[in-house]
Amino acid sequence: MIVVETARLEHSVAPQFVLTGSYDTDAPSAAVLSGPRMRVAGSIRAADGRFEATIPAVAARWGSEALPLPSGSYTFEAGATATARATPSVLEKGLFRWELTGAAELRIEPPLRDDERGQANQARLEREYRSWPDSPERAVFFESFWGQNASCNPRAIDRELASRQPDVIRYWSTVDASIALPDGAVRVVEGSLEWWQARASARLLVVNDWLRKRWRKRAHQTVLQTWHGTMLKKLALSRWKLGPRPAAATLLERGRWDVLLAQNPHSREVFRRAYAWTGPVWEEGYPRDDQLVTGDGALVRSRLGIPEGRIVVLYAPTWRDDRPQTVDHLDVERFTAALGPEYVTLIRGHSRSLRPGRDVDAPAVLDVTGYPDVADLFLAADVLVTDYSSVMFDFSVTGKPIFFFTPDLEDYRDRLRGFYFDLIEVAPGPVVQTAGELVSLVRDRDQVARDYEVRYARWRERFNPRDDGRAAERVVDRILREGLL
Repeated sequence: MIVVETARLEHSVAPQFVLTGSYDTDAPSAAVLSGPRMRVAGSIRAADGRFEATIPAVAARWGSEALPLPSGSYTFEAGATATARATPSVLEKGLFRWELTGAAELRIEPPLRDDERGQANQARLEREYRSWPDSPERAVFFESFWGQNASCNPRAIDRELASRQPDVIRYWSTVDASIALPDGAVRVVEGSLEWWQARASARLLVVNDWLRKRWRKRAHQTVLQTWHGTMLKKLALSRWKLGPRPAAATLLERGRWDVLLAQNPHSREVFRRAYAWTGPVWEEGYPRDDQLVTGDGALVRSRLGIPEGRIVVLYAPTWRDDRPQTVDHLDVERFTAALGPEYVTLIRGHSRSLRPGRDVDAPAVLDVTGYPDVADLFLAADVLVTDYSSVMFDFSVTGKPIFFFTPDLEDYRDRLRGFYFDLIEVAPGPVVQTAGELVSLVRDRDQVARDYEVRYARWRERFNPRDDGRAAERVVDRILREGLL
């Protein structure tokens, strides 16, 4: 048994946790903090029944700068069962809050002050936010996937705007301080006073998902809803058996937006129906896909540590409404082994599985669910395997082969979500329901590409007509031309 008696955070070189205590088993030889999508190894000194473990409190991942650990519970692993003397919550400004539980779990929370934490304080801040006088600021408030990363269309718009209007303040909403931001951006952690202030003062808000009910629109503000993908599966008011409360919530959310960004004519028409939308739609292509025309896949492969000469398969399924934590519907370990030693598989879960899920750990498999921007992964991949995810519409910008693994096609289409069109009829690649067939087709991808050349071209004409590498430029042109800042 290992007993953690004291825990502290030191800032000697970089922030690091120091845990001390005793043991009555073999001397511990390793020290790891293990969370759902992060493992951080440290060092440990042990002798005569006492130990001191030092573990970094910041970590670099995917080539980023060293950033604070993401929020969550981290188990202290030192080779034996551990208990601990619990510590009170401690705020490390700009990093996180942390506390040690009696089960030797280190709990990391967003770096909110005492007067910002909890339902009562958030309710007070919301009341104050709603009563503040208007104070317009030449600023943009960006949020991507509810603050879980800084990616997608908002990031691409940020980059274009920063290059052309460097004096504009660019606030980024994040769930905590662990998320890498674009250069020059200002972090506002969700729920902090600064977050509420930025939402009240920014002239333009650029988001790719719902703002939700805490939003109060000001006269000086415009909301550009970029959304996060073209639609195969039904959404919003189009969904089957939608109850009155979800329908009302959908209409309330729609009322918070001013402009919708559409990747193509199909998306424009879906938005009109699914959100009963009568406002302006900017059909400019997707800014997040600009880099698929201009980017370098070799750089991404190097960042991911993929050896030269490997064939990279990106497996990117969507989430299931009835199984939100499940990512691997393929058994990716067995699939990759069947492909052969020259293959490596990147598995990318949906944004809704980022926080609740755990990384897949298998030979020749790299779980990139936590990777900041999926467009980088499109560049790195040789082929895409998906099911019903909107990545099918973005990846086709690359012209590389797409395979559809759909073992639950009938259930998903007929019970869970429903489709806007017949995938089997128009898919730009094979739609299969067994892993064995998928393996054979991926191995013969060049022949598959030839077989589906005509359908692929039709698909791109329908869904990628404006994905030419200049979508962000056109969107920022309209932002400036229409005086939204």
